[in-house]
Amino acid sequence: QVQLVESGGGLVQPGGSLRLSCTASGLTISRYYMSWYRQAPGKERELVAQIISTGGSTNYADSVKGRFTISRDNARNTVYLQMNILKPEDTAVYYCNAGRSTFVYWGQGTQVTVSS
Repeated sequence: QVQLVESGGGLVQPGGSLRLSCTASGLTISRYYMSWYRQAPGKERELVAQIISTGGSTNYADSVKGRFTISRDNARNTVYLQMNILKPEDTAVYYCNAGRSTFVYWGQGTQVTVSS
């Protein structure tokens, strides 16, 4: 059974940093496109960052380029999202996603709140 478990969310002041983790079981992350999505209240879920299975190339939403970094540790079967210079508009539930062909899996989400 596949499980994606996110952690690392919380409350942070504007300008601060957080690192989210997504640990997978039941699949090997190096064989999947691994992504972070977020959903703010009243808004649609949006892609934040993605790391592809082959070569490790990354893609980012324009709103987070230069501030967020996605990475993976294959030995730990874990994907990270380093978030720096956080802004109030980054407030959302962040979800980990694994995709390969027709297989798509989601984590339960972790809340990130940026507020003073």
